[in-house]
Amino acid sequence: MKKFLSIIMVIIITSLSLIGCGSQESGSKKIGLIVSTLNNPFFVDLKTGVENRAKELGYEVVVLDSQNDPAKEVSNMEDISVKNVSMVLLNPVDSDSAVASVMIANNSNLPVMTVDRVANGGEVVSHIASNNIAGGGMAAKYVIDQLGGVGNIVELEGLAGSSATRDRGKGFEDGIAESSINIISKQSADFDRTKGLTVMENILQSKSGIDAVFAQNDEMALGAMKAIEDEGRTDILVVGFDATEDAVNSVKQGKMAATVAQQPLLIGKTAVDAVDSVLNGKIVDKFIPVELKLVSREDKN
Repeated sequence: MKKFLSIIMVIIITSLSLIGCGSQESGSKKIGLIVSTLNNPFFVDLKTGVENRAKELGYEVVVLDSQNDPAKEVSNMEDISVKNVSMVLLNPVDSDSAVASVMIANNSNLPVMTVDRVANGGEVVSHIASNNIAGGGMAAKYVIDQLGGVGNIVELEGLAGSSATRDRGKGFEDGIAESSINIISKQSADFDRTKGLTVMENILQSKSGIDAVFAQNDEMALGAMKAIEDEGRTDILVVGFDATEDAVNSVKQGKMAATVAQQPLLIGKTAVDAVDSVLNGKIVDKFIPVELKLVSREDKN
């Protein structure tokens, strides 16, 4: 009898412990962050911006890296949906394939916001990003001003299917169309520095009369800059996008001509503020823009 009572007591104590753990878990303040890749300084800064603001507001952040793989992103969303997060910030690898990830969150009744890149379907509470079309237009205006409205330019594109690729390209190409500048080559380098180097090396071998390069992110711009330097060229303007530390330093050194500053730390902070507002019952805009600015070697600061 005593043994039976002891077993009952153990069961009761264990159950109470589990209930206690469950209530503590349900009261936790967690935000999920799924990042397209942490092998890119821009997204590392975005993650830092999220984590810093989350800490200030008392949230824990669960971070998963999709490693630029849409299938990994889907797996990450499946994983994070059972980690008791209150909302997910999704930075998609690809805007089309991100639909599957968003739908997983929707089916789990887990609110999701997209950051920097949109998802082309599913129910998203809000999208927090720079206006990439406007940023592409800023880059075009700078190139037009520097070249006097005439010349030949190369455009290095990011990941196919990414909203950033589409929007930056549209803004830039619409701007360039208002001048007599010709885009003589447009190739993808997947937002990657090494691919930017390789693609630019090939373009330099096959095209002549290049006056400028617009790369849709700084990693590709830095790769292109290296290819140009290796050729001993000093007459080609290189304009990037993101204003990563390496790119800004290159601009200050007079190597890269300019970069569009997207302020990833501020994007991360703004995203967490939006999450906090929604979780406190407030309504936020479907699109929350984050300010852009141009950093060029003509700046006096």
